[in-house]
Amino acid sequence: MTHNLEQSIALLSRTPESLNALVRDLPEEWTGRNEGEKTWSVFDVVGHLIHGERTDWIPRAKIILRSGESETFPPFDRWGQERESQGKTLPQLLDEFARLRGEGLQELRGMNLQPSDLERKGRHPALGEVTLSQLLATWAVHDLTHLHQVSRIMAYQYRDAVGPWKQYLGVMHCAGHGG
Repeated sequence: MTHNLEQSIALLSRTPESLNALVRDLPEEWTGRNEGEKTWSVFDVVGHLIHGERTDWIPRAKIILRSGESETFPPFDRWGQERESQGKTLPQLLDEFARLRGEGLQELRGMNLQPSDLERKGRHPALGEVTLSQLLATWAVHDLTHLHQVSRIMAYQYRDAVGPWKQYLGVMHCAGHGG
């Protein structure tokens, strides 16, 4: 399947409501616990998604459109949510994510990207040359990665409670994706 901007937008627009339906108002045992040392909780994942909305997807798209490969993207702080989420509740983060995602998608639509724009190139600090199309496809798959991660984190909390059925539960066997 090749990248399709409208299909990506359709997926990206559903992530906030998907997360909200899955985790809002759950006990902290589901959302505040992680999978072990140096792993994230559901709370951390939502904070990470917010941090990405602010510093990654649309800002990098703008760099590509403005400067092409002559300006390297700033490195992404994979732990930036720790600072930004302090003192907030999960419902506050979910609301903030929904607001920021709505604003980001509105801005993306306002760019009126043409096929030639999607082939424009930028420079990632670790990956080198990337296209705008690749960046936007990655944004969509990044959401799917973290929705999967949220499910995996929550399933981990019942790792002992499921007893022998663990062998049949795929989410219990997938490798951690880190933060």
